[in-house]
This record gives sequence, C-alpha cells and structure tokens, in this order.
Amino acid sequence: MKVLVSDSFSPEGLEQLKEQAEVDYRPEITPEELIKQVKLFEGLVVRSRSKVTAEVIEAGKKLKVIGRAGVGVDNIDVEKATEKGIIVVNAPHGNTISAAEHAVALLTSLARNVPQASSSIKRGEWERSKYTGVELNHKMLGVIGVGRIGSEVARRARALGMKIIAYDPYITRNHAEKLGIESVAFEDLLRQSDFITFHLPLNPSTYHLIGEKELAMLKPGVRIVNCARGGLIDEDALCTALQEGRVEGAALDVFEQEPPGSCRLIELDNVIATPHLGALTREAQANVALQVSEQVIRALKGEPIVSAVNAPVLLPETRASIGPFLPLARAMGSFYLQLFGGSVDEIELTYSGHLASMPLAPMTLSCLIGFLQHIVGDGVNWVNASYIAKNRGVAVRETSTTEAKNYSNLITMRARTGEEEHHISGTLLNGDMRIVRVDDYRIEIVPARYMLVTTHNDRPGVVGKIGTLLGNENVNIASMQLGRKEARGEAMMVLQVDEEMPAETLSKVKELDVITSANFVIMPKSIFSGD
Repeated sequence: MKVLVSDSFSPEGLEQLKEQAEVDYRPEITPEELIKQVKLFEGLVVRSRSKVTAEVIEAGKKLKVIGRAGVGVDNIDVEKATEKGIIVVNAPHGNTISAAEHAVALLTSLARNVPQASSSIKRGEWERSKYTGVELNHKMLGVIGVGRIGSEVARRARALGMKIIAYDPYITRNHAEKLGIESVAFEDLLRQSDFITFHLPLNPSTYHLIGEKELAMLKPGVRIVNCARGGLIDEDALCTALQEGRVEGAALDVFEQEPPGSCRLIELDNVIATPHLGALTREAQANVALQVSEQVIRALKGEPIVSAVNAPVLLPETRASIGPFLPLARAMGSFYLQLFGGSVDEIELTYSGHLASMPLAPMTLSCLIGFLQHIVGDGVNWVNASYIAKNRGVAVRETSTTEAKNYSNLITMRARTGEEEHHISGTLLNGDMRIVRVDDYRIEIVPARYMLVTTHNDRPGVVGKIGTLLGNENVNIASMQLGRKEARGEAMMVLQVDEEMPAETLSKVKELDVITSANFVIMPKSIFSGD
C-alpha cells in the first residue's frame, strides 16, 4: 500500500502509517505536482493546505481512500470522491479538548484584558487602571451549541465558578440537565448572559445567527467569544456594537474570510483576535494524525472504519431490495426535523408490510442521517449517525409488523419529547416517494427540494390568499397538496415551489390572518440524487 501525505503531519501519525504502508511525505507539494503524483498512490492524507479537487481525484486512478487530519472536509470534493468510489475519512474527535481549552483561554483573556495589557507594558507603559477586568466567578455564561466542544467548555467554565445556561434547539432539557446545563430559549440566553460563546456549525440556518436585531437584545456590557466558525456573527453589526459600547469586548478565533485582511473588527482595542488556533496544539495534531492514520490503513485493508464521511455500508444485494426506500427514510427524517424541531428524547421507526422482512438498520440509519444533517451538518453519515444520536441523548428504536393497512409498505416515524409526540408516515407509490400522514392529517405529500408547509382552518378563500401573496412575492408554485382532519376543521397545505423562499416572504405568510403555522422545508439534494 502506498500513501501520499501532502501536508505537514505529526511524527506520531507518520510513524503509524509507515508501520503498515509505504509513505511518501511531501508537505510542500504544489497543486500541480499533486495532480501529477497522486496517480501512484492508493491513499492520500491531507490537512487544510492541500485542495483535493475534482481534478486531483480524477488523476488519482488508484485512490481508494482520502484522509483529512481534522474535522472539516471543505477542501475535499467529497461528491467527486463518492462518484469515484473513494472513501473519505476524517478525525472528528481528536481536537475537542484543544478547541474547548482555547475558548476558555479567550474567555479568561477577555475578562482580564490580558493581550491589551501585555502589549501596553511592552510599549513601556504602566497603566494598571486602564486594564481593570472582571471576575468570571458567578458570571452567567451563555453557551450556544452543546455538542462535543460546547459541553467541554461548559464543564471547564463551571469549575471557574460560572453559572451556565445554554441554547441548543436539538437537545432536550433532560439531556442538558445531565450535562449540568440549564437549557433556555435563544432570546433568554441573549438577555441574561454576561459572556456568550459559540460552538455550532455554519450552515444556512446559523449564518449571521447574531445580527443587529440580536445584538440589540444583549445584556449591556456582554462579552462574546467565537471559536467555532466565521459567519455565525455579522461582523459589521458586531463592530458597530463594540464601538458604541453595547458589547464590552469580543475574542475571535474565526472570521468570515480567513485570513481576514483589512477587517475593522481586529483594529478595535476591545477585540482579541487569534488566527484560527482552536485545534492547533501538539496534542490535537498528534491525536488527529493518529486517528486519521488508523482509519486510512483500515480502509486500505477493507476493515471496518468509524469516521467515514461517505463510506457505503450496503452490499449490492441489500441495496437492490431496500435501495428505493432509503431516500424515503431520509426525506422523512429531514421533513420531521424541519417541521417539528429536533429536541427529542426518542425516535421510534415502525416498518409495516413487506418491509418487515427486509434489513431494517439501513433504513433507520438513512432516516437518522436526514434528521441529523440539519443539526450537525454534512458530517453525519452511515457510519456515525447512531453514535451522534446517542451522544445527543436520543434513543432510537425499531419495530416491525407484517400488517399494513391501506399500503403494502409503510414507514412510520414517531418522535417523543417528554409527554409530547409527533409522527409521520411514508410509502412508495409506483416507485415514487410519498409522505401520507402527518400527525392526524391524512395527506399525500410529494417530497420536493423546496416546500412551504402551512396549517389553517379549513374554510373558503385560504388557498387564494396564500397564492395571491406568493404571486406578489414572485414565488412560483410547482404543485400543491391539501389534507385535513375533518371538513371545516384543521387543515394542512404543502406547496412545492421552484426556489428557496426569502425569510421576509415566509414572515408575510405567517402574518396572514388565515394561517395558524408556516414552515419552509428545504430537502437535501442527496435525497433526490440517490447519494
């Protein structure tokens, strides 16, 4: 086995690779040379410098696995690798402690003005009162995102005497309490926190999570730490809030553009900035190198792997029997999450009819992937979906029955949070996906990329009002389905539209006096591509 390591890599990781494979270590290889040389190797290991483009993958005729020594795979064309049957693995857990410790380092530095005071004394100044700080003891820390890193930050901050509140729409209060964290609403966290720290992925729903509106809600004198992703905060709005003194200070390890260049934020005296150092410790680099090395060797040997981003898990004969149901299960998970939210204690999947005699695990995993993708991003896959669900306090159950009323095959997903429960059912009709029940609504929904889902009282004129509004907003309706519990009772409407609906348009829909609820659902492309 021949492996090319095209970025700087820890000695521990290299040593582990060399025990099992012939390794060519070329940390300074140019993009042009990478394209020329990759054809000689079965494995490729990178960090963030090397860009594994479609051209690189096309040139890698022998490639079986690409390893990323870190969490993100933004520098790898995963879709192209999947198309070519190349497994992509990463090291999602190796830098957790380092990232958490850096967040705490920025937290304490922000409280005590450490970098500013250090720069001042090096200039020959002695201005003690200018750099008077605050204690962390008894201060309220708001943690936004309680995943691996967020929970570790909370644990360390609690040891410093801080009070911890957290916002994460995808964990239950019960799970938060097990972590020693009080779960609160987003707006309450903004109003109550003395310090706020971010630990969540960047995606369309979290982009500019903190903007002008949210900054106006903050407790006066709040301090902000972001070691997660640039783009979670509107940098221009934050800059204004810092200049006006509404935000006392900010410590930023990440930026919308990296390097940030001429960024107004880093010019402010009350801003601490570091160059994306969260995972940059010797221990973290050694950990991720060892983890990814192990996974690359396992992949080359055909052994089970635990951190694959795109690894197939179905034998051809299994895919032939249940393959058509996998997109349906994934669509149901995604639809449920966006309609009802992801704060659940338990997910139960019931397979009825002919499905009862088929392998259930792949369909369950597909449903979990659809459900979890909106929470943790594209990092969830066939290999880690069950682990991620368990780690977030979600119990998963499967049941089956050969009986299926009205349909020869039916998948029913029930999710419970305390005493509250919602359920949806789906089937295939002539090979096409259909969601045929949502709670007590009997409806035949054709899953599409973009869908507006509303509920209303069943009376004349409702459809016309919504159609007129969308027409005025230049939103084109592709198709429509209606379902109701009873005549003149509560009804549900699903409109398939051609493109993503602006937030302002959705707000106008919600403001219509005939509407009781409205949600805009965006299905992942993978559901329709079969990936």
